[in-house]
Formats: sequence, structure tokens, C-alpha cells
Amino acid sequence: MHIHHSIAALRADLKEAGRIVLVPTMGNLHDGHIALMRQARKHGDSAVVTIFVNRLQFRPGEDFENYPRTLAADCERLVVAGVDYLFAPDEDEMYPAQQQYYVDPPSELIGILEGEFRPGHFRGVATVVLKLFNIVLPQVALFGKKDYQQMLVLSNMVRDLAFPVEIIAADTVRADDGLALSSRNGYLTAEQRNEAPRLYHTLSKIVAAIRAGKNDFPVLEAEAMNELRGNGWAPSYVSVRRKADLQLPQVGEAGLVVLAAALLGNTRLIDNLEL
Repeated sequence: MHIHHSIAALRADLKEAGRIVLVPTMGNLHDGHIALMRQARKHGDSAVVTIFVNRLQFRPGEDFENYPRTLAADCERLVVAGVDYLFAPDEDEMYPAQQQYYVDPPSELIGILEGEFRPGHFRGVATVVLKLFNIVLPQVALFGKKDYQQMLVLSNMVRDLAFPVEIIAADTVRADDGLALSSRNGYLTAEQRNEAPRLYHTLSKIVAAIRAGKNDFPVLEAEAMNELRGNGWAPSYVSVRRKADLQLPQVGEAGLVVLAAALLGNTRLIDNLEL
């Protein structure tokens, strides 16, 4: 695996890389990431992974400083997964001067759900991903569906800016008990880890209810929020939305996704299930 920390060195090395498939990450890799890497190998000649903890997408008081940085262990996992190139820049390389140009996604998409509780988050995500696209120049990029709103923001960005990148959305990878794999799962205590799958099972109940013909979505959402609160969670939202644009659906409308975010202790977990 070729490892680069500078933009110039990476660009020079990628000149003969053929069809490039990019998987952007913030590191601290888990099996969900590795599934993306293995899938990337099927869509091009060279798999490029980036590891960069992007300050722009963290709000003051979030876990930017404490976010796990495990580059040596990540490199070992990437080699086993067959990754061809790793780009792991530091902040001075990615932001040699204060960033003054940003991607501002539309408010109707980023002012809801995660965006309501994390203002500025998707602005930071879209800006750094567009910058990585310009650095790597991939033909394909893979993103996991666990971050459903992020995936939609980036897909729309590529479409609106006519960027020549195919976005592939990969299914969420879960532990045997249903918990969606996430780097932040490592923050959970043993007791919280035993409780954490409840988020997935709560969403599963809503999906089952909708498939059984129940269509009073606010009632289903309120019941789910109450179940989480009753078991020690602090939910931000549980919401049934349209997959296409994450707006509120009409009764009888197809193409839905149920999304949720909640604090368990000090750890914010997110998940979703498509219908």
C-alpha cells in the first residue's frame, strides 16, 4: 500500500492508478469501513482511502480533540483489505490557510434531523469531501448508508455541481445484535453497549408497524421516543421521512426511511432503516 501525507506526492503517484475508487474516512477503522474497502475493489482499478479528522464538521464542545486517532492500526487493516493508496494528511496540509470558501448545501436538507442538532456539520462535510474529490480525482466514491443524511447531501452536491464522480451508497454493517458499527461505539461502557442495540430494534418496530398498515407516523415516532427515554436514552429525533429528499411523507407514500439519533450516556448514536 502506498502511503502519502502530501497532496503533491499523492497526485504524482495516482497518475497511473487507472479508475480510482475513493473511500473517505476519519480513521479509527472498524468492520463497516473495511466492508467499504472490499466493495471498492469491485468498482475500479485502484482503491484510495483517506484518513482525516476534519475540524470543519465538528461544533465547539464536540469530540474533535478526543476523536480516536489510530493510524498505525488502521494501516494494518487497510493492507489486509487490499487498499492500494492511503492519503493521511495533517491539518496544515489540508488547510494551509484559514478556509474561506465553503460548500453550503440547501437549508431544507441540512436544517433538519442531524443538521438541526449539529448546525454547520454538513457544511464542513461537504466542503472537505469536495476538496478530497479535487485532490484524488476519483471516478467513484463510496459512502455508508448509516450516515443517511450525509450520503444524500453528498449525492446532491455531486449532481448539482456536475462533478464526474459516481456515488455508491453501501448498506449499513451491523454487529450480530443489530447495532450499527461506528467509531463512536468505542465510547460506550460495557453496560451501555448492551443497551445500544435498542436503537436498531426500536426502528425495526416502526418499520414492521408501517408494513402492517399503520400510517400515523407521529404516533409511531412518539412511542419510539418514549421507549428510548424509558430506558435511559436522550433521543434527539425519531422520524419517518421520504428517502428522496428527507422531507415529511404523505400517507400512503412509498420510498420511506426511518431515522433516529439519541444520546446514550455521552455518546451520540445514529441509525436508520429503509422501507
